Amino acid sequence: MTANIVRTYFDGPFGQVHVRIAKPNGTPTRTPLICFHQSPQSGRVFTEVLRGLGTDRCVYAPDTPGYGESDPSPEPADIADYARAMSAVMDKLGHAQFDILGYHTGALTATELAITQAPRIRRMVLIGLAVLQQPEIDAFFKTPWPVPMTMDDSFVRGEWNRSVQWAGPGSTLPVIARGFVDKLKAGDKAFWGARAAMRYPFAEKLPQVTQPIMAIGPKDDLWDISTRAAPLIQNGTFERWPDHGFGIFDAATEAINAKIRSHLDV
Repeated sequence: MTANIVRTYFDGPFGQVHVRIAKPNGTPTRTPLICFHQSPQSGRVFTEVLRGLGTDRCVYAPDTPGYGESDPSPEPADIADYARAMSAVMDKLGHAQFDILGYHTGALTATELAITQAPRIRRMVLIGLAVLQQPEIDAFFKTPWPVPMTMDDSFVRGEWNRSVQWAGPGSTLPVIARGFVDKLKAGDKAFWGARAAMRYPFAEKLPQVTQPIMAIGPKDDLWDISTRAAPLIQNGTFERWPDHGFGIFDAATEAINAKIRSHLDV
């Protein structure tokens, strides 16, 4: 049995926020879960999480401002801005407490919420942890990204090639294409989320989190970087998933949903 997904919009500090919602047919018996995606993608990456976990709890996947179908902020946002927008969504949803799933950039947003909205956050799952060091941050800001758009097909072809290059084991063509479309939809603001991640002092923030954390490092572009999170987690665990990378929620649906449940269903 899987849950059905519906979509809605809520007003936030930067305009409307698009949210995917899965709810059980009967009364929810578990703490609601809210999922924050990586950049430059959308809450659509959590489709199988919503379907699988929404059978006994409410599960929500908002699009970060500027991504998916959510309105962008007027200026490049920081993680604190994303957290403020997601806190406004949580206000509209009306639950007293949430569990949180954060993926890549979303893991930083989840961390900020766990610190600033601590009474509202019960347990956390963090997947792909960008514990960056200064040389990596400097290299990012020296890289000519975003790649300028062009009138010919070179820009689109380059973005497609990057999407294929970073596809994880088991990713299918439809999954790759879905992420590619989300990336293009963000337009010239696609890099804002990565910029926010580079500016967030994750190594200082993560040790401040007191909620129980289950952290997972898939084999993606943060494969080695994620391991730096292990000694920073004060209350939880970290494990590596060498057989899965980008596309983990689609390529390893049963395994990742079971793993998430193992941490949240307590």
